[in-house]
Amino acid sequence: MAYGFTYYTPTKVVFGFGAADRVGELVRQQGCKSVLLHYGSQSARRSGLLDRVEAALRAEGVRFVSLGGVVPNPRLSLVYEGIELARRENVDFILAVGGGSVIDSSKAIAYGLANEGDVWDFYEHTRKPTACFPVGAVLTIAASGSEMSNSSVITKEEGGMKRSYNDDLARPKFAVMDPELTLTLPDYQTACGCADIMMHTMERYFTNGGNMAVTDAIAEGLLRTVMDCAVKLRDDPQDRDARAEVMWAGSLSHNGLTGCGNDGGDFSTHALEHEIGGMFDVAHGAGLTAVWGSWARYVYQNCLPRFVSFAVRVMGVDPAGKTDEAVALEGIQALEAFFRSIGLPTSFAGLGLAPTEEQLRHLAASCAVASGGQKGSARVLREEDMYQIYKMAL
Repeated sequence: MAYGFTYYTPTKVVFGFGAADRVGELVRQQGCKSVLLHYGSQSARRSGLLDRVEAALRAEGVRFVSLGGVVPNPRLSLVYEGIELARRENVDFILAVGGGSVIDSSKAIAYGLANEGDVWDFYEHTRKPTACFPVGAVLTIAASGSEMSNSSVITKEEGGMKRSYNDDLARPKFAVMDPELTLTLPDYQTACGCADIMMHTMERYFTNGGNMAVTDAIAEGLLRTVMDCAVKLRDDPQDRDARAEVMWAGSLSHNGLTGCGNDGGDFSTHALEHEIGGMFDVAHGAGLTAVWGSWARYVYQNCLPRFVSFAVRVMGVDPAGKTDEAVALEGIQALEAFFRSIGLPTSFAGLGLAPTEEQLRHLAASCAVASGGQKGSARVLREEDMYQIYKMAL
């Protein structure tokens, strides 16, 4: 049975090699008077990208102020700093130059500018924003899909709390996707990005909330393409075609397309990883692969037809003479082997972590609270289930 859905993707996409040179024109079209140029590390300056963006803004007569310093698992303290700076400078548009962390931080600043009170309230889900300042993105990392999504994830340093908030108000007005900007990414970052893209797709695939054949075909094709390109980029990081494929896949994986016709998705693996990221500050993609196999083995019997389809259609498992359970488990094992083949972990140990019993309990309790007591569609998880999955992942 397929569920009804609303598919909303208002973001204008400018895609292709050299697309970054159009950013000034795109910002000017927004009719803004003052821009906050938000970015991450000084590598954006050393690469020359910031100089190109600034020159493009000046050429269009657009005033801007800059704020760098975004790190993976973007910090609430910098969001507060950005809100204060933007208000002081009468900013009316946020331009994110970077990957998902920069775009997420930009969205949080945009929420804070448009609403009174503490922006963290939105991430704790104690109230909802009524507006959001406009955001644009120049994407430098194919991973989170934040450039076309309604999602934002922020980490509050106090307590190590990593929380997400989803609202269509924050969907970027435009996204500049220039695959050339990803050519210099470290191999590990590229692999983590590919894993995040796959997870965004799989979170919507492994559900008990109905499905549509055409959506399944899109999702399965996306997964096969990303896996193929991840191996190509492992062997040749300068493969321009593979860079382009992965960049576009990242956007399609999280703009809602691969969830059309189901119940909205599972997203338990993301919830589990958010707690790991908050406590240990690990790379998001690596945290996801570290816990996915344990989650899959814990839930697959409750969502067996989907795991069988995945094993056969994505992982190429031959089902002849095998039980459905055996096919599903072989598919899980095959994906874990793929993750390891591109240098990603499939356990806490692979992350270099050995959480204590107390830490495992804390992770599960925090995940349950952040999830409103339960999470999941493939199988509904509660605190004890979350603890068991974390324990399996050791």
